Amino acid sequence: MGKQFFGTDGIRGRTNQGAMTAAMAMKVGQAAGTRFLRGAHRHRVVIGKDTRLSGYMLENAMVAGFTSVGMDVVLLGPMPTPAVALLTRELRADVGVMISASHNPYEDNGIKLFGPDGFKLSDEDELAIEAMLGQDLALAASPEIGRARRIEDARGRYIHAVKTSLPSTVRLDGLKIAVDCANGAAYQVAPSAFWELGAEIVAVGVNPNGRNINDRCGSTHVELLQETVVSSGADIGIALDGDADRLIVVDEKGQTVDGDQIMALIGSQFAAQGTLRGGGVVATVMSNLGLERYLNGLGLALERTAVGDRHVLERMRGGGFNVGGEQSGHMILLDHATTGDGTVAALQVLCALVQSGKRASELLHLFDPVPQLLRNVRFAGGKPLEAQSVKAAIADAQSALDGRGRLVIRPSGTEPVIRVMAEGDDAAEVEAAVASICHAVEKAAA
Repeated sequence: MGKQFFGTDGIRGRTNQGAMTAAMAMKVGQAAGTRFLRGAHRHRVVIGKDTRLSGYMLENAMVAGFTSVGMDVVLLGPMPTPAVALLTRELRADVGVMISASHNPYEDNGIKLFGPDGFKLSDEDELAIEAMLGQDLALAASPEIGRARRIEDARGRYIHAVKTSLPSTVRLDGLKIAVDCANGAAYQVAPSAFWELGAEIVAVGVNPNGRNINDRCGSTHVELLQETVVSSGADIGIALDGDADRLIVVDEKGQTVDGDQIMALIGSQFAAQGTLRGGGVVATVMSNLGLERYLNGLGLALERTAVGDRHVLERMRGGGFNVGGEQSGHMILLDHATTGDGTVAALQVLCALVQSGKRASELLHLFDPVPQLLRNVRFAGGKPLEAQSVKAAIADAQSALDGRGRLVIRPSGTEPVIRVMAEGDDAAEVEAAVASICHAVEKAAA
């Protein structure tokens, strides 16, 4: 049986609609709490959130759910997703929760769950929790109802952890870094971590008001960071998304550096140091062919998975890899984190910048990307990819590319969007392929 509520990255949707209501959040807390009531110890859940207005509502509802089944709750407040994963392990919790819709606008929110090992839940656990959502669950006896408390040093714990991902001899003195925190979860911790290592910080996207998360800022809207880097004379720009598990970099000229180039840098740096495991890097089908060719030229492999950091992580763990990610900026460095961590990945880039003595524009553009085009087609309902007209358009486009390129057409796992991507050595062919498929999807969805 497929999942009804859990998508590629937890449960997500428009707040106060569908699955993203206070009532559902309380039920998820009860179900997840019941699932992880294992053993005779006092059970504990760690809950973090980003800066969305609806985070207060969902946080309180989940506290009610977890405490009602006998779990104690530790509240972190606004913290990055990887901080929740880290503190779930550090506090010996049975489950961790991040309330966030990542790079989505503030009207959306989501619930991500982590097991006691700090990794996102397995399909088995998610299906079990979904099954409980329609059941009357046993509540704790009055003396066993859980308690909730907020810890005040969560930010300091996470900052210390990310700093230890660098050698103790590495400092960032002399670097001027522009940091865009998307008015999201890392608005305090990321600038502080870079500053504590000696950098001069120019921070933007650090004034959240509940409604401005990801609003014309952060890793999905880098124009603000590009302008800031150039106008301030910064050496490099760091852009995170709403929950800080993504990283996009801007060089000193204002040019954007995506996840593929970042993976190329970190993978090649680790290989040169003898610390790369698995013989290469894990990425998704969306990563550019140029990355694959670059890594192959170094004698390294590029392992491709389906889209989603969950799939990347599964392949990394199964194949013994320690570097993986997505073109969109999810960077998973298993030596330092159990999930994507934009701040940790940024520190690896900054370390390479310091040690190389190069300018960011020299260091961060390691390969020429093959022409690649991605367009999103939003639809109101139905399944446009099942339409015969769309299938025919895809077949025609693939035939036109005739082995000189590839197509990736998929529905988003988090929003009602069809993503159409093509790449190949001929830019005109790529453009024509994407245009024809998008047109067919739009007609089928009308």
